[in-house]
Amino acid sequence: MQILFDGIYFGSGQDAFVIYWYGIVLMSGAFLGGWLAAHRAEKRGHDPDLVWDLLVWLIIAGVIGARLWHVFTPPPSSIAQGITTQYYLTHPLDLINLRNGGLGIPGAVIGGAIATYFFTRKRKLNFAEWADIAAPALALGQAVGRWGNYFNQELYGAATDLPWKIFIESAKRLTGHLDQEYYHPLFLYESLWSFGNMFLLLWLDRRFGDKLPRGSLFLVYLIVYPIGRFLLDFLRLDASMLGGINANQTLMAIVAALAVGALLWRLLKNRPAE
Repeated sequence: MQILFDGIYFGSGQDAFVIYWYGIVLMSGAFLGGWLAAHRAEKRGHDPDLVWDLLVWLIIAGVIGARLWHVFTPPPSSIAQGITTQYYLTHPLDLINLRNGGLGIPGAVIGGAIATYFFTRKRKLNFAEWADIAAPALALGQAVGRWGNYFNQELYGAATDLPWKIFIESAKRLTGHLDQEYYHPLFLYESLWSFGNMFLLLWLDRRFGDKLPRGSLFLVYLIVYPIGRFLLDFLRLDASMLGGINANQTLMAIVAALAVGALLWRLLKNRPAE
């Protein structure tokens, strides 16, 4: 067994079986998020085992959603290699081969929300309440999971000389940036933003939880995360484009705007009569 930067290798050569740190970190984030959600569910009088049942749904739906988002919004670096949406649709084995990377958080969140809706409907639970239970846990899972990008040397931004710059090996650099060694650690920025999102949601729940309409915390999540992602994408070197428009930024702007409108509507609708 060898422990290397990108994973744990069992055996050697082409026959080696590898457990990549990327997967370990992602699953660690999922289980930490599950632990937080179970604690929150129990405080609200629910059986915490429901969270672990839901987590199975979330992992499956999240991976499917994340993969589909990548497939339908491939980054320029993939397109330059001929890895396009059409390529995936005509090479189904590559479409399901996650070991070559290619997961998008927007798709994971969409897939997770759909799974939560059907899970709560099947178990006769309130979707909005469970979305609130899950919101801080989702932010925690993202905050931890983003460190998987560190081990893959991906999700870095423009070149920089700032003290917290990160070195990227030449094999991992994008075309046109081969002579630049240090970059913005976008994964770190998004991780810190997600930690901040989690603490904000927990504080709001503790301070105003009994006054907020169900679903409000999830709507706050849908405001805070998209704002951070929208801003960070200005530093991104390999942003997915659709029709010349940044796909992630466009989606984030739409989601944040809709979430603000929905939150204001729910707050005004449930405002006590004077």
